[in-house]
Amino acid sequence: MLRRQIGRKFEALRKAAGLTMDQAADELDRARATMHRIENGAEHVRFRQADVKEMLKLYGASAEDSELLLAMTAATRENKNWWHDYIGSGLPRWFQLYVGLEASASTIRQYQAELVPGLFQTRAYAEQLFLMPSGAIDADDRDGQERSIQLRVDRQALLTRFSAPQLSVIINEAVLRRPVGSATIMAELLHQILKAAALPNVTVQVLPFSAGLHAGAMAGAFSILEFPTDNNGKEVEPPVAYLEAATGAIYLDKPHETAAYNTIWADMAGRALNESQSKSLIHKVAEEYCRA
Repeated sequence: MLRRQIGRKFEALRKAAGLTMDQAADELDRARATMHRIENGAEHVRFRQADVKEMLKLYGASAEDSELLLAMTAATRENKNWWHDYIGSGLPRWFQLYVGLEASASTIRQYQAELVPGLFQTRAYAEQLFLMPSGAIDADDRDGQERSIQLRVDRQALLTRFSAPQLSVIINEAVLRRPVGSATIMAELLHQILKAAALPNVTVQVLPFSAGLHAGAMAGAFSILEFPTDNNGKEVEPPVAYLEAATGAIYLDKPHETAAYNTIWADMAGRALNESQSKSLIHKVAEEYCRA
């Protein structure tokens, strides 16, 4: 999120200076692609102090803006987030941004039609998922698969950390009913969901088959992330809707895009079982697996 804030500030300064991205790239002797990555908050961009000063000079930045951006870019050189160790094998670059946003979010809403969300998955359940063909990690890359599984386990610390985000999850009833691996794996998984749902910052709702057609049927799985506000009540980062596919992801942050997903969420939340009913259904299905 820090890099995205840096990117927006550099973009604002460039536009205030009356420069296009191509013009700025030419003046700085940089590739346009590099300028694009900077302004979009790409994780792997290196901010050398000399380069930052050159950009600030070109854009005619004020002393205040210069001091702020020099400090912010310096922080990117000093700080290493916990998930960086997974880059390359367990963490595809297109998912890297999501993990960073997830770690910075104040509220997360997720809808899952086919799978239990990663923040609830047990290791045994995740291992079953990686037996399936995947576009992200080669089926023969056992090391990459193991690191991806460990990443999911490590991400779950988010729910119990200090100042944890509010997590609201809607899962399709099919997610509970479709066996993944053995009955023992499913029983353990559903009990883990119930354990997470007992946390004060976690809400779980089940969208039952009886709900019939709903807005999420056409939207598919998605997440909506919202972020903290500063001392003036302004969002430090605009809300983001995240959609994931086998080999990549889409990040939507335009107001009309996130508004559309808020409307879809509201429709599903209104049709889903309430928290108590959802917990009862999850417990019932878990007991069915235990008796299987």
